[in-house]
Amino acid sequence: MAVTTRAVATRRVLKRPLRPYGVAPTAILLLGAVYCLLPVSWVLVAATKSKAELFSTSTFAPGTGLMANLADLAAYRGGVFWLWMLNTLVYAGGGALLSTAVSAVSGYTLAKYRFRGRNLIFNVLIGGILVPSVVLAIPQYVLFSSIGLAGSYWSVLLPQILHPYSIYLARVYAGAAIPDSLLEAGRIDGAGHWLLLRRVALPLMLPGMVTIFLFQFVAIWNNFLLPFIMLGDDHTFPLTVGLYTLLAAGANQPALYNLIITGALVSLIPLIALFLTMQRYWRTDLSSGAVKS
Repeated sequence: MAVTTRAVATRRVLKRPLRPYGVAPTAILLLGAVYCLLPVSWVLVAATKSKAELFSTSTFAPGTGLMANLADLAAYRGGVFWLWMLNTLVYAGGGALLSTAVSAVSGYTLAKYRFRGRNLIFNVLIGGILVPSVVLAIPQYVLFSSIGLAGSYWSVLLPQILHPYSIYLARVYAGAAIPDSLLEAGRIDGAGHWLLLRRVALPLMLPGMVTIFLFQFVAIWNNFLLPFIMLGDDHTFPLTVGLYTLLAAGANQPALYNLIITGALVSLIPLIALFLTMQRYWRTDLSSGAVKS
């Protein structure tokens, strides 16, 4: 009997249809991985080279000047690089945190409350996703300049708070993760809107909020055009604009190229650390068992 069962199982395995595209999807993914990781690998290797080795050795041959490059970067103009790093953490951390809070509350409201104009607001948000941020940079500068905020930290922070795509993600996630029956049970127990949001909705939306926070943090961290337009004092620059000024100066001072490459490498470390730290919050089925049938 066991032999017969094994033969039937083997026959079923042999009858499974082959993948129509073969190894093509895997090959495409591998090419994408190489395309993304090759520049990072080059930066990692180039940051180890001294000024003499950068232009005289093979592209992926490691050098001996990493510690000297780090020391030169830290000493450049009295440590202005670390000020740029701090500014970037303020812009990215503060902007992503505020944007996540606004998006979570807005998405929960659009998903779980019925009110006049709800669909219109949601459609406007969908339309806002289609508008490139580049188009809004100049109007935002004119607006902040008219109220005297151009050149300040707020001119970079405030435009990042309201993000249509993040609100859309929060709305979709809230609609799927928060059962209506759970909210109704809370209302029967006497919970108000604020208590339901704080004790029921936000804990269930945590994985989605982490995703929104990471998307916004990375987007603000890598943002160049908005701070480049808004800011004029290099003491308020983020890393993107600060490294750009080094690159522009490197045309006349080639010795700065080592600092630029080393600075680019150091700027990757907080992003990697953030992803590794917050990865544990990406859990599924948080609401499993919350409502018993």
